[in-house]
Amino acid sequence: MTSFANSDTWTLGTRTFSSRLLLGTGKYQTMEQTRLAVEASGAEIITAAVRRVNLGQHGAQDNLLDILPPHRYTLLPNTAGCYSAEEAIRTSRLARELLDGHNLIKLEVLGDERTLYPNVTETLKAAEILVREGFEVMVYTSDDPIIAKRLEELGCVAIMPLGSLIGSGLGLVNPYNIEIIRQQATVPVLVDAGVGTASDACLAMELGVDGVLMNTAVAHAKDPVRMAKAMRHAIIAGREAFLAGRMPKRVLAEASSPQQGRISS
Repeated sequence: MTSFANSDTWTLGTRTFSSRLLLGTGKYQTMEQTRLAVEASGAEIITAAVRRVNLGQHGAQDNLLDILPPHRYTLLPNTAGCYSAEEAIRTSRLARELLDGHNLIKLEVLGDERTLYPNVTETLKAAEILVREGFEVMVYTSDDPIIAKRLEELGCVAIMPLGSLIGSGLGLVNPYNIEIIRQQATVPVLVDAGVGTASDACLAMELGVDGVLMNTAVAHAKDPVRMAKAMRHAIIAGREAFLAGRMPKRVLAEASSPQQGRISS
């Protein structure tokens, strides 16, 4: 795993991490580009869509685990492409079987193909069953604080509200709801979906969330490896700014130099 210079770690279930950037492995031009982008990002957790990426279920194809080995990265299989609780549960079970009992899963149940907005009703149903079956569920959801709290109550180990629609690159369209979710949560909160560039990631971290998950913003950049590096620095900068505490906003100016002892004309 990549070691960060600071000791500002975060905990996910029984695991502890230094990097607060989680990176998806889809949409890159080649497997080698995927590997280089992940390395440049400093990510310790990488996501893979079980229904789209070969994790060993397709023997003749390139296996993602050959270039991003589990002894170096924490793999987060996800249920991307599922549109019902039943599909998501079946996909999660397949991931656990492929990965020798690996229980960490990113639950994603979509509402429709046009918006890829989460179907919260099906998400709640799937989360309850998967938690009962012993999965550690990180859950993609809307930015509704009530739904987020309910998912936490069901036993999800992390809540992942969207910043904006998957792959849109619109950034955080409702930062206030995300801040409410973060303030009320007792488990990690990670912004998932919608990040377009480094400033979006930095803003998310300035809200105090525990991390940001992204894929398209890096994979569809003109230079994915350089963008991955930029995102790494943005995550660190946003986290440091949150910990430092920003100055209060003012309507009027306030001189940066002392007013007393001025030389009068």
